[in-house]
Amino acid sequence: MSGIGHELHGWMKDLFPIPRSLTGPGVRETLAYLKRILPDLAVHSVSSGTEAFDWIVPDEWTLRAAYMENSEGERIVDVARHTLHVVGYSTPVDRIMTLAELQPHLHSLPEQPDAIPYVTSYYSPRWGFCLSDRQRQSLRDGTYRVVIDSTLAPGIMNYGEVLIPGESPQEVLLSTYICHPSMANNELSGPVVTAALGRWLKQLPNRRLSYRLLFLPETLGAIVYLSRHLEALRRDVVAGFIMTCIGDERAWSFLPSRRGDTLADRVALHVLNRRVGGFNRYSFLDRGSDERQYCSPGVDLPVVSIMRSKYGTYPEYHTSLDDLSLVTPTGLQQSFELFQSCLATLEANRRYRARQSCEPQLGRRGLYPTLSQRGSAGSVRTMMNLLAYADGAQDLIAIADQIGADALDCAEIARRLVAASVLDEMA
Repeated sequence: MSGIGHELHGWMKDLFPIPRSLTGPGVRETLAYLKRILPDLAVHSVSSGTEAFDWIVPDEWTLRAAYMENSEGERIVDVARHTLHVVGYSTPVDRIMTLAELQPHLHSLPEQPDAIPYVTSYYSPRWGFCLSDRQRQSLRDGTYRVVIDSTLAPGIMNYGEVLIPGESPQEVLLSTYICHPSMANNELSGPVVTAALGRWLKQLPNRRLSYRLLFLPETLGAIVYLSRHLEALRRDVVAGFIMTCIGDERAWSFLPSRRGDTLADRVALHVLNRRVGGFNRYSFLDRGSDERQYCSPGVDLPVVSIMRSKYGTYPEYHTSLDDLSLVTPTGLQQSFELFQSCLATLEANRRYRARQSCEPQLGRRGLYPTLSQRGSAGSVRTMMNLLAYADGAQDLIAIADQIGADALDCAEIARRLVAASVLDEMA
């Protein structure tokens, strides 16, 4: 899809100003936007107080305004200028305070003096403001009016889900999160690439596998979803991906499942090695997103993360510097195309068994070139190597890794060999 990166970047521009949190109107507005891209998106509601394993869905947070004014009435900080200026889930406040009284409620990053940090307090009632350290150091002694017009009350947590059915009930899971305010790579790159993949999957004339796309609040959303659907997921999911931090161009990164040897691990590493080359390979000990839930003991789903710059490793992470200039149309398109390759490889992955003992006579079937020319030897060698390992014991990805070939190239060769009655495709 030529130019899809620009379309995805446009979606991000639309979504960037929405004040998202764990719950509340921003999540619903985000899901409504995604539903225009994916009309089959079902939006679910979970009531405050609902238990999910060891967790409880908290009260819903609604923020209407948040600002700080000096004694002259000048607004020093205003959430209307940037959604990160308020601590997420802040309790309401309207007070006049001295600077000394205000300081414990202020958050900044001395090591990044121009960045507004992202701070939340979901389960401990408090309020606060976030601002750049440069701005914080410029505050003069005096009095300040602080206003946070918010409501914390029983309500709902929302999440979105799309099931794109295929011929098989076996599923590929794509899970992304929609709970962070204005951050581009860490938050919005995942939902927009996931939505674009969903649109592409819907357009495929044939799908062997089914695909489940989840748009959840991070951590709690995954926990709630697992508490409701664990047995079905364990039965049906054959591979899954956490979709996050896939919008920049700096690096490629891979974080494995807890087991490290699942089909998701194998397809991710195969595609990264064949299509990217160099990438940062992390351990499951470096986990930090929803793989913590999907791969936890008692759940143990085959879920991995392919990222560009991994969360927590780039300087703009969880700050206002993670903006629309950090992500690029090129980075988004490259990520979209890499995940396309992963899903296409999963679609093509089969087991094959040779029908003849010894090498088949390929020439009389039109499968062996009668004219030797540049390039012909390589394709013939791949065909012969594929035949040499087609004993039904290994799938196509394993054979491709063993013979040093691309699995999608092997799939096309296997299709021709099946058509020529040289290979049998196994269930």
